[in-house]
Amino acid sequence: MSLPRALDGIRVGDFSWVRAGPWATRWLGALGAEIIKIEWPENERGRLPSSTTPQDVEVNLNTSGNFNDTNVNKRSLSLNVRTPKGLEIVKRLIAISDIVIENFSSRVLRNWGLGYEELCKLKPDIVYVSMSGYGHTGQNHHYTTFGPVAQAVSGLTFISGLPDKPPAGWGWSYMDDTGGMYGAMCALTGLYHRNMTGQGQHIDQAQMIASVPLTGPALLDFTVNGRGSRRDGFPPGNRAHWPGTPLVNNYRGPTVAPHNAYRTHPGNYNDWCVIVCHADEEWQRLVQVMGHPSWATSPQFATLAGRLQHQEEMDEGIEAWSMTLGKYELTEKCQAAGVRALPVQSSEDRVEHDPQLRHRQMYRELEHPALGVRKVQNAPFKLSETPAFNHLPSPLIGQHTREIVEGLLGFSHEELLAGYADGTFWPTTRARYPYMEEMLQ
Repeated sequence: MSLPRALDGIRVGDFSWVRAGPWATRWLGALGAEIIKIEWPENERGRLPSSTTPQDVEVNLNTSGNFNDTNVNKRSLSLNVRTPKGLEIVKRLIAISDIVIENFSSRVLRNWGLGYEELCKLKPDIVYVSMSGYGHTGQNHHYTTFGPVAQAVSGLTFISGLPDKPPAGWGWSYMDDTGGMYGAMCALTGLYHRNMTGQGQHIDQAQMIASVPLTGPALLDFTVNGRGSRRDGFPPGNRAHWPGTPLVNNYRGPTVAPHNAYRTHPGNYNDWCVIVCHADEEWQRLVQVMGHPSWATSPQFATLAGRLQHQEEMDEGIEAWSMTLGKYELTEKCQAAGVRALPVQSSEDRVEHDPQLRHRQMYRELEHPALGVRKVQNAPFKLSETPAFNHLPSPLIGQHTREIVEGLLGFSHEELLAGYADGTFWPTTRARYPYMEEMLQ
């Protein structure tokens, strides 16, 4: 007998698109909620052909790898909500839903006739989560954003990069991912409040503002110490302190050494291991693991002050040793001795070679109708009584339209046929997929 899931019986009307909103509903789906993704082929930017489509697969609206990772655990209803008929259908769906999530700019759903006040008329206790870039209040609420843009205005981009060079940003759109996790948290909070009081609410999450707390130490350095952010010796991801810069220069907290990424055998692009010693005692453990080389036993390295002063020499000595071992072997030796060391892992390493991630079932295979069997990121946490896991592959666009319209909402098959004929369920100018033709039989 399978265990129940935490959100069994909860239905979510999902108006989200691209990454942040779909990332929120993805996790609600992993927790057991029924996620109905309302989408239209002319609007869902996330479905557009992308570089993440496998090379051996036809490029179309159903084969973006990024989309199909972001939208597991959902069903798809293709519906033009900008028509009176489509609007009426989606209102019927909302009336039997618990949560509505959207991540458009503040005016979009209101202009469609789907603002919070209107939805309360349909479902008084609806939990309505908005995830716009700038929120629904304030003089700039109408601004539109994407993750990297929100990242810039939040302050994260400014503190990333090399000294005296343009701010670098963080590469991947982390604001979308963190925004999605905040969105799921907001939805769960609203749901708990509704269950306790019987009252719904509008939760107004601003993606840009949600990213500001990630700059916490830099913000405190300004508000408490009056020091503006600088990139002296940046980026700070390897060394805790760079020679020739102020001793406190990058908001990491305690300045320690060694604290760096070291090249490992055989010295190729992906052969690195990070080693950190937070105390003199840990340094002595590392010296023991390295076999007590004569350079490491010198008194100049016995204290943190000495290691910082002679950091270049220390790092050269550590790397001469680390180059004799593979990164995984080095990790095992260090960890066995109580030294904090872990390999620098690529995507291939994480998916194919990491035994801990394999044990935790971080990448589970799902069979997708267009992509075949593929590994997809699973829930990164474990619940002992109500498991969270991916149970549905991402939907083909409009794959569940008949199932939802006829089975859930009670429309007749003739009304479904009429909706396809008049463009309510699919653009009349766009070719239908074979599975859509099967729905119409």
